[in-house]
Amino acid sequence: MQDRPVDDGTLSRLAAEGALVAYFGYGSLVNRETLRTHIVGARPARVSGWRREWQPRPDAGLAADRAVHASLLTVRPAPESEIDGLLVFDHVDNLAAVDLRENDYQRRHVPLETLTVLGDGVPDGCPVYIYEADPPEASPEECPILQSYLDAVLKGFLREHGLEGLQHFIRGTAHFDTPILGDRDWPIYPRAVSLSLKDRALFDRLLQENGARYVA
Repeated sequence: MQDRPVDDGTLSRLAAEGALVAYFGYGSLVNRETLRTHIVGARPARVSGWRREWQPRPDAGLAADRAVHASLLTVRPAPESEIDGLLVFDHVDNLAAVDLRENDYQRRHVPLETLTVLGDGVPDGCPVYIYEADPPEASPEECPILQSYLDAVLKGFLREHGLEGLQHFIRGTAHFDTPILGDRDWPIYPRAVSLSLKDRALFDRLLQENGARYVA
């Protein structure tokens, strides 16, 4: 996890050397605790031209020994929409590892004019990407949202965008009526994060207000 302020001099130098890449996280990648590469830095950001949604993934690669039927987050092109997230700056040598993590997602180029980034923005020469999932092949009822995955996402949004941003994420993400599998205490998601009792209560309250349905 990277908590230090982003060094713009380092970003510019790496970008000039062709050694820097950035990708826009809108789900689990918003939570710095889930990052598994030694990133250069990260900044809260917003991108236009995309909408976020829950998508059924009958073969989600979330467990080492079996396919997991779950709904995960993705984005779809939407000219009039915009979403908040985290812009992660990483070493270009790590991009293959991120591609592997985002299995069955396609890496799309993000034009700089569609980005709003906290701080000094994106240095010249640094490409920016976003990951879009392949089309779904199952129904939401067959593929619930994993609570352990959702908790990681919610914790990331709370940290990066505050309570208002967290509420906006819940209200603004399509198909949030998908059932939630209560695996918080026995997490299936391999990058599950710990929550304080305060965060647990907050997340549960907000989801209840949004009409969440749970399955055993």
